Amino acid sequence: MNLLSINDLSNEKIFRILDEAQVIQEQRHPPFLDLTAALLFYEPSTRTKMSFEMACKKSGVDLLTFTPETSSVTKGESLYDTVKTMEAIGADFVVIRHHKERYYEELMNLSIPVINAGDGTGEHPTQSLLDLLTIQQEFGSFEGLQVVICGDILHSRVARSNAYALERLGAKVLLVSKPEWQDHSLSFDYISMNEAVEIADVLMLLRVQKERHEEYKDDQHYLKHYGLTVEREKLMKPNAIIMHPAPINRGMEIDSSLVECKRSRIFKQMTNGVAVRQAIIHACLNKGGISYDLTH
Repeated sequence: MNLLSINDLSNEKIFRILDEAQVIQEQRHPPFLDLTAALLFYEPSTRTKMSFEMACKKSGVDLLTFTPETSSVTKGESLYDTVKTMEAIGADFVVIRHHKERYYEELMNLSIPVINAGDGTGEHPTQSLLDLLTIQQEFGSFEGLQVVICGDILHSRVARSNAYALERLGAKVLLVSKPEWQDHSLSFDYISMNEAVEIADVLMLLRVQKERHEEYKDDQHYLKHYGLTVEREKLMKPNAIIMHPAPINRGMEIDSSLVECKRSRIFKQMTNGVAVRQAIIHACLNKGGISYDLTH
């Protein structure tokens, strides 16, 4: 089983992964035996890469080290040939982050699972699943929740994966963005940040993707018009929570003093990322007949 898009998963499979992640957090479990993963990150990453490394370590999975700068990528080797090399030397699955959207369409002739850790501005299904676990732990259900995703929608793979999944699971999704960063291929309504803070049960902030803009100039007024200020936070519902996939541009998307405030779940998301990625590894490998019993 591959995990390439959040749309690869039925609602039933989403809930199964979330349930298994919860079990992993609550009890010890046996590791895999004699398995090896290749983490191929062609873009910088802290949380996703380290989270997968920790998930593998906790599951007893060995890692093949890889950095594009010191690999045959510098000699012109294609992604396909790199992944086929990993398969040939014994990797049981690969986790890939790549700057090209839908890079995985080049990798259909593989006998090992591919887990998408982010494809350009396409999707980020593992981030979506850890976000879903965080929301489920908080509210118990998605049905009827108002989730507002705020920020650089056009360049955000997190926004795309989360919007699709949350709508399917019963939440009402709304968006906030600068006009030039709106993505009208998504069928969700845009509202102002002032409206968002008053109606949101979940306020999901996004990083401004400076590296994906052809020309980017620092916007000193972004926080005032589109970010979460201290004044706006005071208008939020009593039980509303703040989320952000990170890394955070403090003082831009969110006032720095709010990053660890009482309603923030930003670091909880990171904690949940390890268990969710363990559950994803299990789901992808178990499809291939590898047994991983989480109940003992």
